Amino acid sequence: MAREAIKARELKREKMIAKYADRRKALKEAGDLIGLQKLPRSSSPVRLRNRCKLTGKPRGYIRIFGICRNQFRELASNGKIPGVTKASW
Repeated sequence: MAREAIKARELKREKMIAKYADRRKALKEAGDLIGLQKLPRSSSPVRLRNRCKLTGKPRGYIRIFGICRNQFRELASNGKIPGVTKASW
């Protein structure tokens, strides 16, 4: 499980990306690279990392469900994810 500080940092980045999105878009369209460099580094969407909503793990992330593979397997086995069943043939 990820530390609470790392989860908080990611939330802070998400808010900053949303805050500066319009400004970044306008500067990119204008071609003002100097203006882009003056914005905070964490306002770039590239710096955001997909993390599990339950545990905060950065690896094994399943984009459709927004959770990591370990939590996906556990929840699917317990029948808590609608439409997902264990494969058997």
